[in-house]
Amino acid sequence: MNGDTKQLETFVRLVNEDLLPQLVVESDDPHEPVVVKRKPRPWKTLGAGNYAAVFLHPDYDEWVVKVYAPGRPGLEDEVEVYRRLGSHPAYSQCLHSGERYLILKRLTGITLYNCILRGIHIPKQVIRDIDEALAYAVSKGLNPHDVHGKNIMVKDGRGVVVDVSDFLKNEPCYMWDDLKKAYNRFYIRPFHKLPVPEFVLNFVRKAYRRLKKR
Repeated sequence: MNGDTKQLETFVRLVNEDLLPQLVVESDDPHEPVVVKRKPRPWKTLGAGNYAAVFLHPDYDEWVVKVYAPGRPGLEDEVEVYRRLGSHPAYSQCLHSGERYLILKRLTGITLYNCILRGIHIPKQVIRDIDEALAYAVSKGLNPHDVHGKNIMVKDGRGVVVDVSDFLKNEPCYMWDDLKKAYNRFYIRPFHKLPVPEFVLNFVRKAYRRLKKR
């Protein structure tokens, strides 16, 4: 047994014996991010989606734990998605799965959402990287779904996909195509470095959701 395997086994025990028994994650609205109501120290919450929240332990900063809220589906599907994706620079990897959690290779960077919020430039290369990554997923029999500004990060000028939990859904999803259209039409100099208030981004997000439901 090599050192990495032993370290991962130690981390799995820490998740099961320290994080999960003291963690409370609830889903109040299936269309809104889950809510972390309690977690033990020194675990940190990195983010939350509609199904699960992601946590980091400072002693194991190369991995993250994605914990599904009770009653939220998709864990087994996500494991299968990562199995098909294998190793690709634009995606994480699933190193272990439990009854309600996944241990994933940590991806670092800043989301497109936060880039716009803070006025940080999004290079065109990021768009090309995501196009290539999604085409790769399709070649593995997957259907990229729910690819939006909070699920894409910029790392050293390159694009990575943070969340693949819906890649087994059958229905079409136009989020990425619509985001690219907005990027090409509105993300122009010198305005691309102007911060956009969060209330404006939330208004656009909710208006887009209502429009797509029609």
